[in-house]
Amino acid sequence: MDQSSAERLEEFPERALPWAKEQFEAVLSQTEDYVREKPAQSLLYAFIAGYILNRLPTGRILGGLFRLLVVALRPAVLIYGATKLYQATQED
Repeated sequence: MDQSSAERLEEFPERALPWAKEQFEAVLSQTEDYVREKPAQSLLYAFIAGYILNRLPTGRILGGLFRLLVVALRPAVLIYGATKLYQATQED
């Protein structure tokens, strides 16, 4: 990994957050426009989505996501530590 790659990796969260915020605002705006154009259909969709979400085993789904997060967190921390170690050796 050269210096420019390490710099790009460091700048990624700084660039990703504004991009994600813009995308979320765009989706929210499109949703608002759709709801204003078709309120009855939107209400029906919301009712159907709520019914489906009510019937899902959310405890098992959240438990599975938590287990996945715990499993994925270990390699992420290892990679982060290795990157910081590499940067520290390159600075010296």
